[in-house]
Amino acid sequence: MRAGPQARARRGKRRAAERSVAALSIGTPVEPRNVNRRWDELRRRAGLDWLRLHDLRHGCATLLLAKGVPDRVIMEVLGHAEIGVTMNTYAHVLPVLRQEAADAMDELFGA
Repeated sequence: MRAGPQARARRGKRRAAERSVAALSIGTPVEPRNVNRRWDELRRRAGLDWLRLHDLRHGCATLLLAKGVPDRVIMEVLGHAEIGVTMNTYAHVLPVLRQEAADAMDELFGA
């Protein structure tokens, strides 16, 4: 026997919550507008009116790269399908990493 409309709706909400980054305690996905409202409230209280929610994503990726987390792991954390997207987006961090690598080689060989 086929499930009724209410059962299908509940099953659809569960599946959506399973694919979501965040879900409510009742298992339904968090509405994006509610996330944005809460973010706006938090950043205003912190005096960070200029900071966008998406800026946190960029900051996270930049800090992970700077700490030496493997590129592939960062790609997966960000949900990028290809490593090139991650590396092209965060290439500004690479000169710092190259300098750190050169300094490490100097340290190894006593230069």
